Amino acid sequence: MSPRIRGHLAMLTFSAIVGGSFALGTRIANDIEPAALNAVRFLIASVIIGLVAWSTTGIPRSAARAPWRYLLLGGLFAIYFVLMFEGLKTATSVSASAVFTLTPVLSAGFGWLLLRQITTPRMALALAIGAGGALWVIFRGDISALLALEIGRGELIYFWGVIAHALYTPMVRKLNRGEPAVVFTFGMMLAGCLILTAWGWSDLLSTDWLVLPARVWVALLYIAIFASAASFVLLQYATLRLPSAKVMAYTYLAPSWVIAWELALGGSTPGLTTLAGIVLSVAALLLLLKDEESREPAST
Repeated sequence: MSPRIRGHLAMLTFSAIVGGSFALGTRIANDIEPAALNAVRFLIASVIIGLVAWSTTGIPRSAARAPWRYLLLGGLFAIYFVLMFEGLKTATSVSASAVFTLTPVLSAGFGWLLLRQITTPRMALALAIGAGGALWVIFRGDISALLALEIGRGELIYFWGVIAHALYTPMVRKLNRGEPAVVFTFGMMLAGCLILTAWGWSDLLSTDWLVLPARVWVALLYIAIFASAASFVLLQYATLRLPSAKVMAYTYLAPSWVIAWELALGGSTPGLTTLAGIVLSVAALLLLLKDEESREPAST
């Protein structure tokens, strides 16, 4: 099996894991405060990624330079995850995952502002199609609701989190000073854990951890081990083997995977209107997978 195919399989697995976060998140969003959930989630993920960093590249003292970088990046990710679970209190998993597919187009905008990264015409078309599919799902195919910007409260809350996530991507490249990716991520996760612990301290103390439903613990372990630590490994693996545009393309599979997760967990099937928007997201995926193959070869 070629490195390129293994890279695609890694991203396929990554997108499936992300889909599971939405499906499980909607089932526990009202059982525990988002700040408390994510503080513990960041703690578990920090321990796992810290052990990986220590056993592979090591953690050099130079990585501690300018710790404000980790606080800034950790703060962005903390905002993203808290607002994600706050939004999932009222938003459906499918519509929330559709909001998530706006990340590439927002990242492209921030990439231009911060790094002057140029988007190719084919990629711009793919991003526009993907954004159109996302908006179709978010506004449930209702043109009048789109024109009036009648967006659900949960989707709107999560959208602000997606903006933070989109800003995080170019900020990583701008702020990294040569640290190994796993070490840099460990610093970000640790800083995010500290921020969330301070911010959600009262929620952590008021949560009766011993009486939480079993589904909360299942979801917590899933998002900490798989949606945080494992997804990072898969993302790094694919990044070394695929062009960046192709890595980003798999974001558009999230709604499709959410539907599969919902069906597996006994949820309802979305209507034809929602499926039409998801078809546009898949079309955006296919366009991005074909984008500039000859100009940006993958590493082997």
